[in-house]
Amino acid sequence: MTATATSSISAAHDPDAAAARCVGLVKHYDDVKAVDGLDLEVRRGECFGLLGPNGAGKTTTVEILEGLIRPDAGRVELLGRQWGGQKDQWLRERVGIQLQQTDLADKLTVEETVRLFRSFYPSGRSVADTLELLGLRAKRGARVHKLSGGQKQRLALACALVSEPELLFLDEPTTGLDPQARHRIWDVVETFGAGGGSVVLTTHYMEEAARLCDRVAIVDRGRIIAQGAPEALVAELDAEQIVQLRVDGELDAEALRDLPGVTHVEKNGGDLFRLGVASVGEALPAILGVIEAKSVALQTMTTKQPSLEDVFIHLTGRKLRDE
Repeated sequence: MTATATSSISAAHDPDAAAARCVGLVKHYDDVKAVDGLDLEVRRGECFGLLGPNGAGKTTTVEILEGLIRPDAGRVELLGRQWGGQKDQWLRERVGIQLQQTDLADKLTVEETVRLFRSFYPSGRSVADTLELLGLRAKRGARVHKLSGGQKQRLALACALVSEPELLFLDEPTTGLDPQARHRIWDVVETFGAGGGSVVLTTHYMEEAARLCDRVAIVDRGRIIAQGAPEALVAELDAEQIVQLRVDGELDAEALRDLPGVTHVEKNGGDLFRLGVASVGEALPAILGVIEAKSVALQTMTTKQPSLEDVFIHLTGRKLRDE
C-alpha cells in the first residue's frame, strides 16, 4: 500500500472528523428559498435530529447531504470527504439512506430484496444477519406487496443497513406506523448507534427525537433557529411545566402574561392558552383569579412537562406538525 493511500484512509477514519458537515448551504426552488445559508455539523457516533414543520427545509437539507440533489451554494462533507469527484463512490459505500417513501419491487421476496441491495456493495453485513437484525427472518419468503406498513419500513431500513454503513440517514422513518412498529425501529437505530454508527434523523415525533437523539436542530424557513441536546433546549424555556387552558368567553393573553410564576403566554385561536410556568403552586391560584375576575368560564385545564414541541412553538409561534 502506498503512503498516499495509507494517509487517505487514516484521514477518512479520523475520530475527530465530523460524520457530516455543511457550511453556507443554499437551495432555491423558483422564488422559494428552501435552505437559507444553513451551517450544520454532526459528530461521529451521535444521533442528530432535524426538527421542523413541513416546508421548513429539513428534508431538502438531508437530500443535499445524501447527494440526491445539488445545492445552489455551500459545501458538504461526509466522513471527512467533500462530495463531488472521484471520492463519491467511496462515500456511497459508507452511507446508508432510508427515504421518506421507498418503492421496492412488489414481486420480490424480502430476502431477494435485501440480497439485491447487498449486491451493490463490495462488503457489508450478510443477508441473514440483516434480516435477523430487523426482525424479518420469519418474513424472508414473503412478497413485498404482502407486508404490513411497519414491515415495509423495516425492510427499507434493512436495505439501508446491509452495507454496514458508518453514517445512516433516516427521513421520517416511522411516520404512519403504530407504536409497536415504531418502537421496533427505534431499537434498531439504538443498536446501530451503540455500535459506533452516526445517524441523521428527521422526525415529527418529539418522543422519537427525545429518545434517540443526542442533539437536535430546530429548522424554520431554511435556517437553524435552535440547536443542542433535547433536555438543554427544553431547559432554556425556563418553565418547569406547561399549563394549557381553554375558556368560554373573552380573555386577553396580556391578562395572564404578568401573573406570578408565569414565564410566557401563547394564545392559539380564540379560546386556547398555553402558559410556561416556573411555579405551579404560585401560578394556578393567580390564573383562576383572573378567570373569575374576567367572568369567563373555564372549560379545561391541563398541566404537563415542557417538550421539544413547546420549544418550537415558543420560538416560532407555529406547531411542529403544521402542514
